[in-house]
Amino acid sequence: MKQFAVIGLGNFGYYLSTQLYKKGHEVLAIDKKPNLVQEIKDKVNQAIVADATERETLEAMGLEQMDAAVVCIGSVLSNSILVTLNLKDIGVKRVLAKALSEAHGRILYKIGASEVFFPEKDLALSLAERIHNPNMIDYLPFLEGYSIIELSPPKDFIGKSLQDLDLINRLGIQIIAVKEVIKDQLILIPTAKFVIKDSDILIMLGRHESLDKLKVKAK
Repeated sequence: MKQFAVIGLGNFGYYLSTQLYKKGHEVLAIDKKPNLVQEIKDKVNQAIVADATERETLEAMGLEQMDAAVVCIGSVLSNSILVTLNLKDIGVKRVLAKALSEAHGRILYKIGASEVFFPEKDLALSLAERIHNPNMIDYLPFLEGYSIIELSPPKDFIGKSLQDLDLINRLGIQIIAVKEVIKDQLILIPTAKFVIKDSDILIMLGRHESLDKLKVKAK
């Protein structure tokens, strides 16, 4: 179980908070509008009415202990930027922030956001692809019980081929791609002879419980 703070409880923040909670994580939901906090308070671990643009308020919540904080404020760009900056200043390790435009996203990255996402753009691109190719299985990562994750290889994977590891038969995990960081390239559907390096990032499909075991092993 991980701890997450979600700041901004519009539609996106609401669904993100409740879904993370359903997946077994500890969720702190924050918004300055009491009606939005009231609506979500029974669907997360804790919901607080607070103005996240005030650094002292965030410090008092102990957010630096969280695994990540997600800034879902989009309507007022200055608030989004200020909250992101405050979270970095108080020591939150991973800050994900919603952006409404490319310029907004560049600013968020410059002030320290770990990841920036564009919900409307991403959804539009996904929908366009599905309309263009109706047979595309874009829902695969969300099939019940399965996930696609990125993971640095555990130590005992390094120097071994995919055939040696035999993950599909041993754990029911399929390596569907490998990011070669040093060469800056992506290998889709690597062959059984591919040998894993310590600089590689593995992209794997499998059941939650099998992937969780590998996550622990990779730490």
